[in-house]
Amino acid sequence: MSHHQHDSHSDQPHDVVESIVPLMPIVLPVAGGVLIFLLAFIAVFMA
Repeated sequence: MSHHQHDSHSDQPHDVVESIVPLMPIVLPVAGGVLIFLLAFIAVFMA
């Protein structure tokens, strides 16, 4: 006779990592391109 009223998703906190995971195919190449550009700019500036 015990009936649980709460949903299984309502008592869990929102996980930031799980919200970012679907964006990884976009975020990783953009971050890699920015990093390569910054490293090349530093190399040219220091030369």
